[in-house]
Amino acid sequence: DLTVPLARVVAQYQNELPIPFKRYQVGPVWRADKPQAGRYREFWQADIDTVGSSSSIADAEIIACILEAAEKLRLANVKLLISDRAFLDSLGVTPELAIVIDKRDKIGEEGVSEELARKLGTEKADTILKSLKESKEPDSIKEIRDLTERMGANSKAIVFDPWLSRGLEYYTGPIFELRGGSEKLSLGGGGRYDKLIGNFAGRELPATGFSFGIDRTVEAMADTTPPTERALVTVFNKELLLQSIKVASMLREGGINVELYPDEEAKLDKQLKYANKRGIQFVVVIGPEEAKAGTATLKNMETGEQKTVPQDKLVDTLRG
Repeated sequence: DLTVPLARVVAQYQNELPIPFKRYQVGPVWRADKPQAGRYREFWQADIDTVGSSSSIADAEIIACILEAAEKLRLANVKLLISDRAFLDSLGVTPELAIVIDKRDKIGEEGVSEELARKLGTEKADTILKSLKESKEPDSIKEIRDLTERMGANSKAIVFDPWLSRGLEYYTGPIFELRGGSEKLSLGGGGRYDKLIGNFAGRELPATGFSFGIDRTVEAMADTTPPTERALVTVFNKELLLQSIKVASMLREGGINVELYPDEEAKLDKQLKYANKRGIQFVVVIGPEEAKAGTATLKNMETGEQKTVPQDKLVDTLRG
């Protein structure tokens, strides 16, 4: 776990660090668990945290970062499950019971019901389960969803899941879990932990964060469909090389599979023949006129059709 070491460091250097303090860390962690597919005793995590802010802005920023990373990695079936530990407390779900509820994916709702009944009795267990089933998204989560959307993230991927409880006892507020890939793997989790750092610092320092499981994420990336659109960005001459580099970078940013021709002295005819030989369907040509107008000539090598396209519309046109 990388969170408790963070708490110790912040406590030790709390007078030197800027508060709020934002950090990321990548490193190995260990757990006493039975190894299985995608679940190892030693694995790598990538953590992001904000310490010193109790605002929902901090939670929303963490979630926006998670969703943007998932988008950049082109992960499939992405869902950001979210709940709130304070909301669970209001339903009578103590940290001990949260550990049981967190097992629903493993043992099913019936298994959770049986475990709760053994701990609480059938009547109390049924009351809690009914409350979970009938619960509606609390205002705290609606606020985070709204802020995340305003930050430009895909808020439609955020799903309220009252059963989400995260087993760790130090969570105090919103909790979240990222799922994705063809198997809808759990790729990481996190939430708000406002009291943990105070155990070491001697004063309360609210915090929120998230941990990516790198091994699981790599496994989910194997399920990702690579971009099918292929394009060659030609280089007209040395003077226009930077234009071609700029357009190639823009297309890659948009998820297009792009090659940049690696010779600024090659004739255009040679570059077109290369595209044919490589089976590249589209060629992007940026000559002096196109560079001046902020456009590009887009040639379909299969049909021979070519048209002029504004450079900022190339991604949409190629995907079209």
